This record gives sequence, structure tokens and C-alpha cells, in this order.
Amino acid sequence: MIYLSMLVVFILGYTLIAFEHNLKIDKAASALIAGSLCWAIFAFGLFEIDINSDNFGKFLTYFQTKDLNYTSEFIAQNIDYVKKNFVLYELSHHIAEIGQILFFLLGAMTIVELVDAHQGFSVITDRIKTNNKVKLMWILCILSFFFSATLDNLTTAIVMSALLTKLIEDKKDLWLFAGMIIISANAGGAWSPIGDITTIMLWIGGQVTAVNIITSVIVPSIVCMIVPLIYITFKLKGNIQRPSDSEALEHIMNPTTPFERKFIFFLGVAGLLFVPVFKTVTQLPPYIGILLSLGVMWLTTELLHRSKNYEAKSDLTVIGVLKKIDVPTIFFFLGILLAVASLQSMGHLNDMAVILDNTFDGNIYAINIIIGLLSAIVDNVPLVAGAMGMYEIGTGVFAVDGTFWEFLAYCAGTGGSVLIIGSAAGVAVMGILKIDFIWYVKKISFLAFIGYIAGAITYILMQ
Repeated sequence: MIYLSMLVVFILGYTLIAFEHNLKIDKAASALIAGSLCWAIFAFGLFEIDINSDNFGKFLTYFQTKDLNYTSEFIAQNIDYVKKNFVLYELSHHIAEIGQILFFLLGAMTIVELVDAHQGFSVITDRIKTNNKVKLMWILCILSFFFSATLDNLTTAIVMSALLTKLIEDKKDLWLFAGMIIISANAGGAWSPIGDITTIMLWIGGQVTAVNIITSVIVPSIVCMIVPLIYITFKLKGNIQRPSDSEALEHIMNPTTPFERKFIFFLGVAGLLFVPVFKTVTQLPPYIGILLSLGVMWLTTELLHRSKNYEAKSDLTVIGVLKKIDVPTIFFFLGILLAVASLQSMGHLNDMAVILDNTFDGNIYAINIIIGLLSAIVDNVPLVAGAMGMYEIGTGVFAVDGTFWEFLAYCAGTGGSVLIIGSAAGVAVMGILKIDFIWYVKKISFLAFIGYIAGAITYILMQ
């Protein structure tokens, strides 16, 4: 009963998010309610918790190591107490992971807003002269593809969203370009060991090596981007309409100098590029690197504008920029990740992985293609974690750099593009540019699907 109730709440929450514009209910509210209710139901359903599950086994191992009183006899006699601790353990475990994403998102959004406050993006927009929709689409998608591999798809989505608002006036054109950027960013992240969280998981877990994942997945990833680009090339006509006045009021009142614009732009880009380097060198989570970069930019802007009066510098420092941060997007992330995490803890996602394995009789290509499509509905991280738990590193297709792991990296990284809330990049763009879920399904999902399938076929043919 509890198992099904959590699933129903998740589906209802997902539906409210999908029809946000029709119902006129902000998606953040629906996501927070769904996430909170799923965990509340989980807490009430102690009797349905499977004590033989892998999650429960890991919990017992942790607590038996931490507390020697957790003997088998104690567990058997106090099973409800132990289960309650299991729920709290799972929640705290997921909150730690979700918090990393939220801190990273907050740091990256603040850096991007700081660059924007100094009109730093004019360094790029002034160099993009074309207004032709087709040419501009190719330029921005290729930029997103390689930015994503260097930074990661979430950071790239945030940066490109800010860039788009400086280039395109019409909302529908803006959304169309944003949809293609989501596809390109996810494709670019899939082949890079630092480009997508699922590829990072497989790299750190030892399933793939950095050089091999690049050489084996880059071609399918390029195909994943190129196919929808070619398709949409024949659909686009005319020129984009640029914003008539891209300067915000604070820039007119207190204009930044050309030096300040370039300096803050390049410092911001350097700060973002520093994050994957910092992670590789220190092995610390990316959010530590982004917070360090933000701290450096905060200090720099304070020193840069220290001679100006308060009114002149208030919108050019982090304190002023924080007022512009899209907090509802962060709450939306929190709610949707909490909801998915509850399903993972209750065992829904592991059960899904077992069903896939049984249904397709271990066919690794079919399993991975379905995992990729499922990642458009639920987060790709727990799906990949479930697959890593089901299949151990061994020989043949499951060896290090084996076909299963390579194809899993491609499918999990790119399949989420089919729906806008199927990837961190999509969720970020949806929040920043206020893209309608149903609009995305009608206009972008088909493009993402044909790119995903084309890339998958390319990978299979390369084997």
C-alpha cells in the first residue's frame, strides 16, 4: 500500500508540474509537496520496508560499524526502531547529495548573474554578428556541446540561458534555441569524464577510464546533437529579433567600463573552468570548487568597486546580485530530487532495473536504451546507481571500459533531453527561462528522441 501510495504521489506531482501553465500553479510548489509527501509516506510505511534490500544492508553495515550495540539480536528485538533510523539515515544521505547540487547551482547562478551585471556577456554577443536563425543555432549548439564537455552540462545550461536572453527577443524563438541547447549540452556532457554527473559516477567508480570514454562515446554524442540540428535546419527560416535595449537600468545609471566588463567576464569563465580542475586535483565535490570561485569573484568585485559610493556599486557586487537569483528554481530542484530520492530508498528504482533485466533477458543495448528514456522521467543518477549496483565490474561487456558501461554513459547522459525535467540542464533552463513543460514536449521532445536514437544506433554499429 505504502509502496503504491508513494508512486501515486510522485505521478500526481509530476502531472502538476507538466501542466503548470494550464493550472497556473508554480512547479516549485508541486515539486516540494510531492517530495515532502513521498518521504512522509515512506516514514509511515515502516512495515513495508524490505530488510533484505541492498539499501537496508548498507545501513546496517554502517550502524554496526558505528555502534557495536547493533547486534543481530538487538535488531530483531527492536526492528521498528531500527527501521525508523533507516528512514532518517536514507533522508540524511540523500540530503547530502541534493545539497551538493543546490549549492553548486546557487554558486554557478550567482557567478553568471555577476558577469551579467557587468555586461560581461557582451564580450561574446558583440562577436556574434549573424541574426540568421540557422547560422546562430549551429553556433550556439556547437558552443554548448564543447562548453559542456569542459565545464559540465548544468553550468553550460546556466551560462547559455543568460547568453540567449542577450541575443533573442521573441519568447518562442528563445525557447526553441534553449531546447536545442539542452540537447547539445547533454550530448556534450556524455562523452566527457567531467561533463555529466552520471559519466563522473562511472569514471570515479572505475567502470570507465577517462581516455576511453572520450574516444568511444564522442562520435555517438556528436550524432546525437547533429541529427536534430540538421532536421531543424530545414524548419528554421528568417532572422532572430535581438533585444532592442539589452542594457539594464543599473548599467545606464552606473555604466561599467570596457575593462571591468572584460575582466569580470574572463574571471567568471576562469572560475567556472577551475571547478573540474579543482575536483580532479583535490577529489572534493564540485560545489566546493564553485564556492571557492564565487568567493574569489566576491572579493574581487568588492575591491574593484571599493572606491565607488554604495549606490553605484550595490548592483555590481554579489550582495546586489543575490537579489536576482531565481530561488523558485532552486526549490524546484530540491522538491523533484527529494521525490526521486524517496523512490530510490523505497526500492522502486531497483525494482525497475530488475524488471528491465528480466524483460530484455540481459540484452545490454535494449536495457541501456530504456534506462536512457526512463531518465527523462526520473533522475538519471539513481538509475545509473541502480545499474552499477546490479552489475559488478567483471569481464566481457562488464569489464572496465566494457560495452555496457560505455553505452550506459551515453544513454543516461543524453536520454534525459527527451523531457525538460529529465536532466539537471533541462531543469535549470526551465526555471531560468520559464519554459512550459507541454510546449517542450510538443516542440523539442521529438528532436531529442531522434538524436538520442541516432546516437545509440551509431554506437551499436561501431561495436
